[in-house]
Amino acid sequence: MRSLRRPRPLARLSSRVAVLGVVAALLAGCGEDEAAQRTPGDPVSTQEAEVLSQVLYADREAGGADFEVRAPYAQGAELTLTGEIDFARSIGRAQAVTTYGDGRPEETRTLFFSEQELYQGDVPGLAEALSGAGLPAATYVRRPVTATNANGTASLLDVLVQMVTRLSARSADDPGSFGQYTWRGAQQVDGELASLFQSGTGATIAVGAESRLLLQYVTRLQDFDVTIDLSDHGEREIPLPADADTVDLTAHPEIASTLGL
Repeated sequence: MRSLRRPRPLARLSSRVAVLGVVAALLAGCGEDEAAQRTPGDPVSTQEAEVLSQVLYADREAGGADFEVRAPYAQGAELTLTGEIDFARSIGRAQAVTTYGDGRPEETRTLFFSEQELYQGDVPGLAEALSGAGLPAATYVRRPVTATNANGTASLLDVLVQMVTRLSARSADDPGSFGQYTWRGAQQVDGELASLFQSGTGATIAVGAESRLLLQYVTRLQDFDVTIDLSDHGEREIPLPADADTVDLTAHPEIASTLGL
């Protein structure tokens, strides 16, 4: 699906989202006197770093969340993913909508994804391609999630779903990892008061003052910002599409070629 790829290569995924391994959050326990004297840009305190180290683990312990990802990847063009993620199993589903500023109609795909695989539904021409190849009908195509393609470029869609699945962790981080983080202020995120922090690489993190859960993550991918909002944290159960309703593009590269995937 050409529209879901960036017009020019992304930097290596590992260098762009490594900060997710130490993504930070709010210290709700900061004393009132200290908070009143704070200036945006102040380093995080030792107490804050301890709280920040728990955020991704807290996301996992909560079970999952609803999410929205916004990526304005080109002039007038934006890819938005709206769905939910099961952090415990690293499985998600979403509607992917690509909008354009040049009059082209928006494109919509139904997605399911894990850390390893991406399923796409609502793919134009899928039924005809399967019929022409003598294959059974299927609703979804499935392929591996990859950081880069054979030509060294990265699919924006793959980058975004990997970012979502990495917003949780099986254990707390080392508080010492947050030495380069700074306090940036406070704001409302989806109706909840949150504190803002910035990493040493420039990513901005918003964490709920009461929940101490990640509410927003903003980072830059080469020349545009990606914003991920999380809300309604709680248990999720997301079944992946059945094999009988899926065509494996690794096993059938001719289908991938026909569909431009």
